[in-house]
Amino acid sequence: MLDNDLRYEKIWFNCIENKPDYKNRKIKDVYHFSYDEKNANELAELVRVGIKKGTSSLHLVYKLESEEDKIPELGDLSIITDYYGNPVAIIENTLVEMMPFNEVSPEFAEKEGEGDKSLDYWRRVHKDFFTDELKQYGIKFDERMLVVLEHFEVIYKNSDNL
Repeated sequence: MLDNDLRYEKIWFNCIENKPDYKNRKIKDVYHFSYDEKNANELAELVRVGIKKGTSSLHLVYKLESEEDKIPELGDLSIITDYYGNPVAIIENTLVEMMPFNEVSPEFAEKEGEGDKSLDYWRRVHKDFFTDELKQYGIKFDERMLVVLEHFEVIYKNSDNL
């Protein structure tokens, strides 16, 4: 999953050099948060500094994109990048839950680390994001839709980006 990109190979090599227990593990995904540069870079920085410890996605989108095999799982390792694909950190999922959007807890909203970390803020920005994401499929967002909630920890920070 490292896409033959030397940047990703390098951060992974540095990670397993510092954490040899991960040597036999595999990176499942390489991605940035959000669709725009400003938010992608801000969210990557929140991960790097340890504020952002969770993320969410619409379960339906995995089905629509025929990527059900990419639904996050416990223990998954991912490289988080900035908007331009520069690796910022490697994360490991410590818990993955699925629940309706309208049942997400204030604790999870705080874990996402965005804005004022409140549930109201989380609902507002994620409702907007998911609404925009579904437009391409001609589907209207509904607050009863299932979301995949990933709880994660940073296992390695890229010192090249500091």
